[in-house]
Parts: sequence; C-alpha cells; structure tokens
Amino acid sequence: MGRSVEWVQKITGREAMHSPGAPSLRSEMERLFWKQIATGITSEKAAEAVGVSSAVGSRWFRYRGGMPLFMSNPTSGKYLSFAEREEIGLLSVQGIGVREIARRIERSPSTVSRELKRNAATRCGRLEYRASVAQWKAERVAKRPKPAKLTTNPQLRHYVQDRLEGKVHDIDGREIVGPRQAPFKGRNKPHRADRKWVSGWSPEQIANRLKIDFPDDESMRISHEAIYQALYIQGRGALKRELVSCLRTGRALRVPRARAQAKAWAHVSEDVMISTRPAEAQDRAVPGHWEGDLIIGLNRSAIGTLVERSTRFTMLVHLPREQGYGLIPRTKNGPALAGYGAVTMANALKKSVIGIPAELWRSLTWDRGKELSDHVRFTIESGVKVFFADPHSPWQRGTNENTNGLLRQYFPKGTDLSRWSAQEIQAVANTLNARPRKTLGWITPAEALNKYIQSVQQPSVATTG
Repeated sequence: MGRSVEWVQKITGREAMHSPGAPSLRSEMERLFWKQIATGITSEKAAEAVGVSSAVGSRWFRYRGGMPLFMSNPTSGKYLSFAEREEIGLLSVQGIGVREIARRIERSPSTVSRELKRNAATRCGRLEYRASVAQWKAERVAKRPKPAKLTTNPQLRHYVQDRLEGKVHDIDGREIVGPRQAPFKGRNKPHRADRKWVSGWSPEQIANRLKIDFPDDESMRISHEAIYQALYIQGRGALKRELVSCLRTGRALRVPRARAQAKAWAHVSEDVMISTRPAEAQDRAVPGHWEGDLIIGLNRSAIGTLVERSTRFTMLVHLPREQGYGLIPRTKNGPALAGYGAVTMANALKKSVIGIPAELWRSLTWDRGKELSDHVRFTIESGVKVFFADPHSPWQRGTNENTNGLLRQYFPKGTDLSRWSAQEIQAVANTLNARPRKTLGWITPAEALNKYIQSVQQPSVATTG
C-alpha cells in the first residue's frame, strides 16, 4: 500500500508521479538509435544495432517523423547517466555511504544525496532506489515542452494551412476540384494513384512569403523547418498530419539526409566494378565479353538484352510473367512476379549461357539495376564473371545501349512486352544478327561470331548462322 501524495511530496521534494509500469527504454538508447540512423541505415537495422526490437525502432522513427532533432545530440556530462545510476543503486544496497559513492563515481556528495532522495521509488511505502525508476523520473522531469508557434497563433496557422492545401482555381477564379484522393493512412503517397490538387506551396515558400505579405507584423514569422516539424512530428498538434500529402514529395515521414544520399546498390561491391574488368574486354580484341540490360515495357514487362562487344552478336532473354501475376496482390518484400526479379533474372541468364562455348562467355557487364543482385550465384553456377558499370555512365555499355535503341524499332516504349513468346523475340534477335554492320566491315554479327568459332577449331559446336 503506497503512502499519500502529501507524504511523497514531503519526503522526496517532488510531486507524485503516475506509475511507470514496466521500465521503459531509456532516452539514451534512443539517442544511440538516431546516431545509427544518421549513417543511412534503416530503422530495423538501427534498432538491431542498439539492442531493441525492430517494432520499437519503427515506433521511434514514426513518432518523430524521421526527424531526430535534439535526440541526435549527446547528453551533457553534468547529468547522471543510467550507468552511473546503476552504480549508485548497487553501492547503496551494499550500505556504502553517500560520500564514498560520490568518490567512486567522481560526483559531488550533494548530487548523490539528491539523487537517492528525489528519484527513489516510493510505491513500497518507503524510499527504495532503483536505477530504472530513477532514470524514468529524471527523464520525465527534464522535459520542457514548448508550445508550437502554430498552436498559439491561429492567424499564422490558417495562413500556413491555406498555402499548403488551398484550392486550385482557373484563370477566372473558378474552383477546380480535381481528382479524389484516397484516405490518408499515414503512409507515403499512393503509387500510381490520384493525388488531391492543392496550392502545394513548399514550407520554404511560405516562410519567405510571410515577410512580403506581413512586412510589419513580426508575429507572422516562422521558419520552414518549424513547419516541417509541425507536419511530421506527432504530438505537436499544430497542423493536421494528413497535410504531408500536400507536399510535393507526399512523404509521410522525413527521410534522413544520410539515407537519402545513400546508394541503393548494395549488391555492387568494389571487386565487381567495371574498373576491375579485364583489359582485353576494353579493346574488344577477344570475343566473349558481353554487355547486358533490360528494355522495359508497359505493366512492368521486360526483355533481357545481351550483346557481345567484339562481334556485336545479340541475344534476347525471354522473361515471362511469374505465375500469379495480376492475381496475387503486391506485398512488401514478396515474390517478384513481373518476370525480372533477381532470382528469375539469374536463372534466365544461366539458361542463355548453356550450350555456348566457354570461350564466348568470359564476362558480363551490366548496369546497376537490382534485377542482377543475385549475380554471385549466377557467377558460381555459370562461371561467367559479372561486372557493373559506374553510376549514370551509360557510355560504359555503349554497345548495349545502341542495340537497345535498335530493338525499340520492334519493341516500342509503352507497349506490353510480355505478349511476345521466346520464339518471337528470338526471331527479332536473328534479324539484328543478320544485318551488316559498318564497324565489322559490312559483315553481319552472326558471320563474325561464326568466323571466331571456326578459328578456335570447335567443330562440335553448332554454328549460329
């Protein structure tokens, strides 16, 4: 049975607090979490790095809207840490005096004495010091919530909201309703779906326009960052959460700078960069070095293209839909049913390698698409070393890019490529391989490849003509 509120206030010098229940995760853990987020990793990986569940990491990230603010700053050394509170709790249980505890943790005796009194647990009817409860009390008292400016200034709030979600009007001032947007569910803007037509001023535009519209009213001032905080951070209560859909990006959460700048090419390591490709591939002296890519069509349809650098011989890879495409709803981290997922692509390329002499498959240079993220398994099973071009450098695969341009005569952009069978796309490849090329001295790619096969004296291999 706990003591009265008056007793708690008298003995601790602090008003009674509600029960914390189970010990909460400390703010210093959250600070470590945001330090990990600053490196550009996901909330799940950051949570794993600091030793909390992925659900807790996601909750921290969503609650603060992806904006750590003060949580990214280390705590001042003048405040006791949880480790010091644990040490105080252990030493006090052993009956060690306040001055000795202070000497061991290198703090003043008054700090230790005040800590043992003000942050002790009282629900047992007496002062009982526990580090987890003491940390919870200290963090709760340390909060200094400041009301948001948009909450205390209705005129400013209405101005900001109107510029964010104001109506669209034509030249005569008539309101244009536009499409109806799906209900806001706290997620990013719907993929390939209608968005509400609004004024859509950016927070920076609003913040700077205030100085023009209210040159003499200093109360009508706010920074663009304060508007972002009012939109993204839960608990501010100044602006409606769904107003984030009025921003140009429509993001429901702020993207940390390091994550936005991070490259999405985790499958590309230094040992598979194009700079490590054999020199013989660069000068095209020896056949067997290929360039590859995808041509994309309507409804996520695709065809794989492979071009040999020396002979310009072209192979097309049939990528049919996986079973269930269009019937099974798209799920996050679910199977790739469009036909060019990582596993499907590696298997299709491996089939293309089978039956061709090893001398004609020395290396394959691809762009940075994730469709070849399973390249390690492909290399092990096929023996073909895969290399990746530098970012935004299509000229490093110029032969393939040129061939893709030729293929658009048969497979125009905006058409469904999944309707073509393997036999039909092979017919297109044969057509390209039968066209004379100026760079080959007006012989065809098929003739150039057959000439090389005959030169290496492999009569058992069927010709490609």
